[in-house]
Amino acid sequence: MRLPLIGITVDFQEDRYTSKCTIAKMVALAGGTPILLPCLSEFALQYAQACDGLILSGGDDPIMEHWGITTHKEAKPISAQRQGFELALLDALDGENSKPVLGICLGMQLMGLYHGGSLDQFLPDTLDTADQHWGNKDHPITGSLGEGIVHSHHKQALTEPGRLSIVAKSHDGVIEAIQDNDRDFYLGIQWHPERTDDENLGLGLFRRFVHTSRESSLCKQA
Repeated sequence: MRLPLIGITVDFQEDRYTSKCTIAKMVALAGGTPILLPCLSEFALQYAQACDGLILSGGDDPIMEHWGITTHKEAKPISAQRQGFELALLDALDGENSKPVLGICLGMQLMGLYHGGSLDQFLPDTLDTADQHWGNKDHPITGSLGEGIVHSHHKQALTEPGRLSIVAKSHDGVIEAIQDNDRDFYLGIQWHPERTDDENLGLGLFRRFVHTSRESSLCKQA
């Protein structure tokens, strides 16, 4: 049986595409075939159609001017080319709404903003426990995805999910996961499952994602 093809977005810096190996390794361990997607907006629709599932990976911070908001002075914006590509990919995926999508950290934030949500651009300004989310820290979360300890590295977080639903929060109220309840798998998570030891919220999450991608692909072929 063909392994499901899982597209993974990459970073774009100084005329180079870069990606840490961990997400691709987890996809492979979960039974998928990982493929890295260059930030080329003109191919967003082809990527969305060709892949069985899509992962919007982590990175730096959204460029908020796209939503009519000044980017915070403490933010480290991603490249305009990457942001334009990932928003084009989300556009394309709206036309492929049975396609499983997983957004990780930055990926979740872009999903939330795309669907009308709002973003706290610098948690240290508003949250006494902000340091528990930055610097590769572990902390507990709870919600419909389960309870456990996750690995985080972020200074920004969604404050509203827009048209999506909140399905997990941290102990201090930070939104940790959002999803579209009308789709089989359209999930954004604030933590890094590729660095999370908890089976259910780490590798197990990739396994559920890859399994759904496989089942969705088989249904289309039937």
